[in-house]
Amino acid sequence: MIRRARRRFGTAVLVATVVVGIAGCGGGEPPELSGFQRDPAPNVGEFSLPDLTNDGDEFPIRAPDGEILLVYFGYTNCPDFCPTTMSDAKLARNRLDDDDAERVSVAMVTVDPDRDLPILADYVQGFIPDGHALGTDNASDLAQVAAPFGVTYDVTENSETGEIEVVHSTWLYAVDDEGDIVLTWQFGVTIDELAQDMEILLAQVDEGETA
Repeated sequence: MIRRARRRFGTAVLVATVVVGIAGCGGGEPPELSGFQRDPAPNVGEFSLPDLTNDGDEFPIRAPDGEILLVYFGYTNCPDFCPTTMSDAKLARNRLDDDDAERVSVAMVTVDPDRDLPILADYVQGFIPDGHALGTDNASDLAQVAAPFGVTYDVTENSETGEIEVVHSTWLYAVDDEGDIVLTWQFGVTIDELAQDMEILLAQVDEGETA
């Protein structure tokens, strides 16, 4: 169920803006984010989708307080982008210290619900045991959630072979506890870059709470 409908965006052109890191304790140049940000940051916090890893309960598209949520749109039959991204997210989170790692949640939204809904939970938790598998057979709900992210996708059947063909955006997103999309990573970002960006984002969350 969608908590509040929003107008559907067209295919979004995401423009990288200047990003500002946070200064290290010892001075010098602050670390730079490897992902890019949009100004203003789109907000998705009032949307939700069924969480197939939690009996289909509605899962709000925002991080718990003081945390960040990584969101990826893909499908289980994906041969390359999806398993690579989920694996990279797992490995990057594993490079954080235990306290920080516990503050990073991961959710995958299927763009191929007709085939994925029965198996998505096992797929996601095969990568990330505490990951969230989000999916709905309501095409309008899925489109409304995907639009502010700038996600595009198309699922068709090849008329000659009968095979299902899926094309989709391959970005990975970070959402904060306000529901703002605070960072977007393009496919190909390294595990080290992901881990460093997660640390920067968590520090920014902490600064916001103490400001």
